[in-house]
Amino acid sequence: MGNGSAIRGSRVGAGPMGEAERGEAAPRVHVPFYCANGHETVPSFASEAAVPEEWECPRCGFPAGKDRTQPPEPPRTEPYKTHLAYVKERRSDADGEAILEEALARLRANRAEIEAATKN
Repeated sequence: MGNGSAIRGSRVGAGPMGEAERGEAAPRVHVPFYCANGHETVPSFASEAAVPEEWECPRCGFPAGKDRTQPPEPPRTEPYKTHLAYVKERRSDADGEAILEEALARLRANRAEIEAATKN
């Protein structure tokens, strides 16, 4: 004997979901895309929609094109650079030496001022 709940296990709005309720599906076109790793992806687009020239491969993430024989080149990945590497790109060794000497001169001047102040 039940507790009188006729919709037990259902949720609000649940029911048969057929074409009559949802409406008719838009006409579709399936377009194959190929990446540099040889993966094939076939997404579907609405027939009125503009199909892009490239699509991202869901397997490897590389760009995929419509031509199987000439897929787009994979993107170049740059290695991680440290702050020091960026500084070395902008400055030569001579610039670095000059900056170091300037900083050392300031430190020596500050130290001399402090020593002179403590002697008085």
